[in-house]
Amino acid sequence: MQVISHHRHARNITDTERWFSGFCGGWALAMGIRRGDRQGVALAVLGAEMVRRALTGHSYMYEWIGVRTAPKGQGAETTAVPYELGIRVDQIIVIDLPRAAVYRFWRKLDNLARFMENVESVREIDANTSHWIVKGPAGRHVEWDAVVHNEIPNELLAWRTIPGAGVDHAGTITFRDAPGGRTELTVELQYNPPAGTLGAAFAALWGKEPGMQIEKDLRRLKRILENGDFMPRFLRDQEIDAVSEMSFPASDAPAW
Repeated sequence: MQVISHHRHARNITDTERWFSGFCGGWALAMGIRRGDRQGVALAVLGAEMVRRALTGHSYMYEWIGVRTAPKGQGAETTAVPYELGIRVDQIIVIDLPRAAVYRFWRKLDNLARFMENVESVREIDANTSHWIVKGPAGRHVEWDAVVHNEIPNELLAWRTIPGAGVDHAGTITFRDAPGGRTELTVELQYNPPAGTLGAAFAALWGKEPGMQIEKDLRRLKRILENGDFMPRFLRDQEIDAVSEMSFPASDAPAW
């Protein structure tokens, strides 16, 4: 299993703020060097940071408190979490089952609540839309609707929250063949917590750090699938679907 931490260095301040930071930072840097005493050193350090802020367009303070004044940039109109925003976690796990079986289990979205600790329930509204209820801090619950916007059977499944959801969230699951008839499952999750990075830090104090939580969830998924805990009900559902299809093929509607 692999966890990849992404440190965001994208532009998060406006051009006006960059110009202001550059002007004030240059002045503070020059004055600090001229003074040459302790206060001058502190002033020079502050000036250097403001110059860096101007050159990169990135404010670490804004990142910490979850503020962004710059335009959202690429993907802002079509994705739940625009490019280089929010927190991203990548995980890889190998499951000792064929790819098609792992995909079928995951595609039945109500199964997610069986192994994701903080997911209370996922209710499928239609073929591509689902309603999520997730456990939040202090016993609260967070709800949102999500839509599957990209799907390649047995290979890829991608979803994102519908605009207006309380939590901006998107995810992609990739299914690949692994040696020995196993499946390599790659999970890429990205979300923008309401309180920014600070909110994620507080979540980590309560054992809800995204990478660790997803790792635990995937280990639980691996155990459920490999131990066959899901098979009786899952196979029964598959048999019912197969019998229904045989009884009423898509091309032949029921008589009534």
